[in-house]
Amino acid sequence: MKKVLVLGGTRFFGKKLVERLVGEGAGVTIVTRGNVPDPFGGAVTRLQADRTDKAALSRLLGSSSFDVVYDNICYTPQEAEDAIALFADRTGKYIVTSSLSVYPFGEERLSERDFDPYRYPLPHPLPPKGDYAEGKRLVEAVVFQKAPFPAAAVRFPIVLGHDDYTRRLHFHIEHVQDGQPLGIPNPGAKMSFIRSDEAAAFLAWLGRSELAGPVNACSKGEISPGEIVSFISEAVGKPADIVSETEQIHMSPFGVPEPWYMDTEKAEAAGFAFEQLNDWLPDLIREIAAGRSK
Repeated sequence: MKKVLVLGGTRFFGKKLVERLVGEGAGVTIVTRGNVPDPFGGAVTRLQADRTDKAALSRLLGSSSFDVVYDNICYTPQEAEDAIALFADRTGKYIVTSSLSVYPFGEERLSERDFDPYRYPLPHPLPPKGDYAEGKRLVEAVVFQKAPFPAAAVRFPIVLGHDDYTRRLHFHIEHVQDGQPLGIPNPGAKMSFIRSDEAAAFLAWLGRSELAGPVNACSKGEISPGEIVSFISEAVGKPADIVSETEQIHMSPFGVPEPWYMDTEKAEAAGFAFEQLNDWLPDLIREIAAGRSK
């Protein structure tokens, strides 16, 4: 039985990942602070700790080792350094969730070579938690420059789903339903997205794969914020009020200044088949809209 440790496995795609791993027959241990209840019952082992408390987590891990460690909640270079120290003799592969945010905006489709964590400068001392995008760049740099074990960093775009606790797609649907302005600086900017179920499926697959290094993961096809809002308007039967500037509380979380979309050739060449964006996004919009209107 494969032994797997998951940090960040009690909500959103991390929760779906654990469900998949349990369904595949893996022996799953989750690290949780105990603040969020989980539905796994006796199917998983729980270690109650804050991942930022390296000493406490080390004591709980004891002499345990794992075939794969998934780290969905690593946001700072110090957390990455702590993970390397914790898992140096405890894992066969380390998979950290990274982000499209490591890349700049621009017209070109982004591939893994557009950000090189193997040569990215590491400051001394390591900075505390700050800018999200820079934090993810430094996390990757620490992992790929210092880890003694095989590692992969999954660069996800914005992840969408019914269970998105940040409610980014819900935000747009609610604004259109309520007739509120939507601040979108560039409605035509192409963007990548991925569904929470697909993100979990990709992570589970990557744990079985030999693929390592940075890897992009997103659904096939791009869509602009303006096109998303058009789908929403059709679903709710109301026009959208799109403006370039408005109060901050009405500014879209999809409001990028330029296109921001990824190439997935590396993952596809290794054998993963991504879903078509248009096969799930319009349905998701309709389902969320219908759920709110009940």
